[in-house]
Amino acid sequence: MKMIDVDSEARKKSKAHYSPAVVHDGIVYVSGQLPMDPEKGRPVEGGIEEHTRAALQSLSQVLEAAGSSKKKVLRTTAYIPDVTLWGQVNEIYAEFFGKHRPARTVVPTTELHYGCLIEIDAVAFVD
Repeated sequence: MKMIDVDSEARKKSKAHYSPAVVHDGIVYVSGQLPMDPEKGRPVEGGIEEHTRAALQSLSQVLEAAGSSKKKVLRTTAYIPDVTLWGQVNEIYAEFFGKHRPARTVVPTTELHYGCLIEIDAVAFVD
């Protein structure tokens, strides 16, 4: 089993007890990615579109650090505090993944950490 870390200022300052990703038997399990500005250590400015893009960008960085990529994602889970935002999230999600269509679960939830509008985790394979 291999723990993956992502070298960012926000991650260095974090006191949270978790790994951004764990690789085991060729599978990478990516922890929930929030739309955080890595330099400022707080959510990116903007609405759901900006938050979705930032969370997916963070997901992509963790996948690459683990030796995987968005094209190798098997499934994702997206947590959003308001299900009426789903149409906008789905548009950005489709742009990000293109023709690749991983399995997906959407979980409407209460307010997310730091007031974020989305959190995304994933499972992918590693060659």
